[in-house]
Amino acid sequence: MIVSIVGIGLIGGSLALALKKAKLVDSVIGVDAEDTHLKKAKELDLIDEAMLLEEAIERSDVIILAVPVDAITSLSTEVLDRIDNQVVFDVGSTKALIMETISNHPKRGRYVGTHPMAGTEYSGPEAAIEDLYRNKCAVLVDVEKSDPDALKTVQSIYENIGMYLVYHESHAHDIHTAYVSHISHISSFALALTVLEKEKNEKRIFELAGGGFDSTVRLANSNPKTWIPIFEQNRDYVLDVLDEHINVISQFRTLLIKKDFDSFYQLIEQANKIKKIVN
Repeated sequence: MIVSIVGIGLIGGSLALALKKAKLVDSVIGVDAEDTHLKKAKELDLIDEAMLLEEAIERSDVIILAVPVDAITSLSTEVLDRIDNQVVFDVGSTKALIMETISNHPKRGRYVGTHPMAGTEYSGPEAAIEDLYRNKCAVLVDVEKSDPDALKTVQSIYENIGMYLVYHESHAHDIHTAYVSHISHISSFALALTVLEKEKNEKRIFELAGGGFDSTVRLANSNPKTWIPIFEQNRDYVLDVLDEHINVISQFRTLLIKKDFDSFYQLIEQANKIKKIVN
């Protein structure tokens, strides 16, 4: 199987490594708007060849779109226009707009919308991790609209790199990722900005920032080129959960003003329940 990966950053590069480790591919072709990314990807053995999109599509059995979601939205129809019977899937963090864009395409069945729930705060080919996807969840959306053989190919790829599969309708996916993933990034960005505003002494931040701060603010290092399109495409659902987040923070503020630490204690106890769910 020859696979082309469009976008050789953290997500695409990690997929390339995982596919090679699992011996699922004969060759990985890299496509990227940044020549420096392609050069580095070859140096790191993420890809075997670099090509332009049109040539890569002709050479490939599977095309994976691993660019920011705004680029996926525009590329999806272009790629479907050029394929014969190849399988195309994307790895974007939003799904509804992408799936709507291709909904009436005559080759819609060759496309599978997916979201592997894995990542770090780093970007670029150097950030690629061979086992990034192992034991993580891959969400497949609107699968009834994909051809059975295309769906089976994508399912097999994810399962063979160690992921488990769940299935959502595309709008439902966007709702739940806003609640669980996207709000985490906004919270991290906000915390970083708050600390930078209040604590002007960078040495003090370095000295006093323990493990709790580091884990909470880690996502603030995420690439804005990736995250602004996600927030734009998932704006309504992110606003919904952000309003609730602001409401909860306001509750904590009110309890501090009132010195109502018994109620504060109860809120923290409620928050502790999340650990039982995610573990």
